[in-house]
Amino acid sequence: MYFPQHTPLFRALLDAIAGHPIAIVGHARPDGDCIGSQIALARVLRALGHEVLCVNGDPVPRRLQYLLTPETPFYRPTDIPPAFPQSEISNLKSEIYSAIFVDCSDHDRAGAKVRHRFPAPIGSIDHHLSHATFAPHTIVIPTAAATCEILTGIFLDLALPIDPITAKALYAGINTDTGQFRFGSTAPLTFKLASELVARGADPAEAGYEIYERESWGKLQLLQSFLGTLKLECANRACIGILPDGIFEKTNTTAEDTEGLVDYARCIDGVEIGVLIEERPDGTVKASLRAKNPAMRVDLIAAQFGGGGHACAAGLNYKKPIPTAEFREKLIAAITAQLATIR
Repeated sequence: MYFPQHTPLFRALLDAIAGHPIAIVGHARPDGDCIGSQIALARVLRALGHEVLCVNGDPVPRRLQYLLTPETPFYRPTDIPPAFPQSEISNLKSEIYSAIFVDCSDHDRAGAKVRHRFPAPIGSIDHHLSHATFAPHTIVIPTAAATCEILTGIFLDLALPIDPITAKALYAGINTDTGQFRFGSTAPLTFKLASELVARGADPAEAGYEIYERESWGKLQLLQSFLGTLKLECANRACIGILPDGIFEKTNTTAEDTEGLVDYARCIDGVEIGVLIEERPDGTVKASLRAKNPAMRVDLIAAQFGGGGHACAAGLNYKKPIPTAEFREKLIAAITAQLATIR
């Protein structure tokens, strides 16, 4: 078995949701691992006889829409149908959705509206190092490269159906969360599970084209703006760039177009931590942190500002409205202190 300690936990989750309609919930500003996990879990549960839908506080990103099918509808929290038609729920124990959160390190990660809609999730499946348990049936494997990697192994362990569409979704999640199999979280198991998905219908060429080779002109302008703000800090061990308020309107882009920009700050030779700071209209800021080495523990840096994530990839939303320059200095101080602890 791929996950002998965790597969029984998934079996227990299946027992707990028997006879209930299911909402598969993802995090705000969903990425490939989030959307891939939602689609794959929804399709497998649907094959097991459940009525299933997916819920996100934000829309599915343009570059991931190739994964969507009519069988796995996505809803915003305010658009969820109150209940399935009576003809479809005659064999159900309840008309109330049982929520399973995927790729969410905590309950708040899904957004305030989603949390209000689903205040008591029944399950959570995640791989974040900073995961805070918020559901009775929780499956967390911090060493896994992606939540899609966890689901792939568990589905194979239980011989659950992985059709080509499900395989494609799972592969997309693993591909994006490993940076196309480049990040330190990529392990032999990652390649083995990815190969199982390719054997079941996932197409690496399709994923590469849809996810990485269909950038908009606006995103390139956004990248140009970000690169122009990059500055080396902490004795050149950190690189920080900013997306100022109003840049999305200027470049005709959205928040989803920031995906991958922070990697340009990290990829500079000698830089150990890359940072993207995004200004918000309400005066708050969002920051994405990426490290080359898990020893950097950028999740601990993010935690000082109410955020979290992985050892090499973390994020935060700083809610206290202060000038970006002041926040930047606070963040630099936290990075400097963290680097000082690492030999």
